[in-house]
Amino acid sequence: MSSQSAPFTPAIGQDQPVYVIAEIGINHNGSLDIAREMIRGAARVGASCVKFQKRTPELCVPRDQWMIERDTPWGRMTYIDYRYKVEFDEDDYRMIDTLCQELGIDWTVSCWDEEALAFMEANFDVPFYKAASASLTDLGLLKAMASTGKPLMISTGMSTMEEIDQAASALEDANLMIAHATSAYPCATDELNLRMIDTLQQRYPSRIIGYSGHEVGLATTYAAVALGAKFIERHITLDRAMWGTDQAASVEIAGLERMIRDIREIERSLGDGVKRLYDSELGARSKLRRVSSSVRGEA
Repeated sequence: MSSQSAPFTPAIGQDQPVYVIAEIGINHNGSLDIAREMIRGAARVGASCVKFQKRTPELCVPRDQWMIERDTPWGRMTYIDYRYKVEFDEDDYRMIDTLCQELGIDWTVSCWDEEALAFMEANFDVPFYKAASASLTDLGLLKAMASTGKPLMISTGMSTMEEIDQAASALEDANLMIAHATSAYPCATDELNLRMIDTLQQRYPSRIIGYSGHEVGLATTYAAVALGAKFIERHITLDRAMWGTDQAASVEIAGLERMIRDIREIERSLGDGVKRLYDSELGARSKLRRVSSSVRGEA
C-alpha cells in the first residue's frame, strides 16, 4: 500500500474540521421538492456535503426481483418500477447542482454501477465519489471510480477484514477514504463496534478514516468523533415517520443541527494533547495549590 495518500479535493483531512456528510440517499422518495428542502436544511445547519445515491435499476436489481410487487407512496407497483420512480434524472441533478452551488454546500453520490458513474462523469463535477458498503467487493466498480482521479470514499459495512484489505489493496494508488460502518438499519448500539475506527487508523495510517452511522440517536456519533473519525456520514430526513426503509435510521434537520453544533464543541475540547498551564487556572493555583513539606525543605 502506498505510504502517503494524495491531497484531498474536499476539505477532509487530519488538520481539517470533521467533514459532515448529510446522506439524503433515497429519503427524498423521488420528490425533487423534498430533496431541495433537505438540501436547504442541511446547508442552513452547517453540513459540509449532501449525498445522493445513483443507480441504473436494471443493473442493480436482481432480475428475479423485478416483478415482485410492493406497496409504495404511488400505489402498488413492481420493484423495478419503484426503483425507477426514486431515481433522479439529469434535469433533476442540474437543479440540485445549481442549488448546492448557490448555498455553498458540496454534493456527491454513491454510484452503484458503472453506467451510473459514466452518467455522473459526463454531466457533473462532484468533489469525490462514495462506494456503498454493498459495493465493497465490486472491485471493477471501485477501480472505475478511482480511475476518474477523484477521491473515493468506501464504506465497510457487511464486510470482513479480508474483504476490506482486498479493496484497499486494489485501490493502493487511489486517493482513498475509508468509513467504518455496520450495515443494519437502524443499528443496535452493541453492534456499532466503534473501536474499529482505531483499528482502521492503525491498519491504514496513510488513509483518512471516518464513520458512517445508521444508529438511532447522536451520542455514539460523538464517540466516533472523539475516537478520531475525520468525516461523519449520517442519513437525514424531514420526518423519521416518512415512508421508506432508511427513514427510521435517519436524523431530522433539528437533530442534524444539534449534531453539528456538538461535533464542533467536541473538536474544540480535544485540543492537541500538549499539557499546558492556562491563565484561567492561575487564580485557583495561587489559592489552592498544595506543596508537600519535603518539597519546601521543611523538617
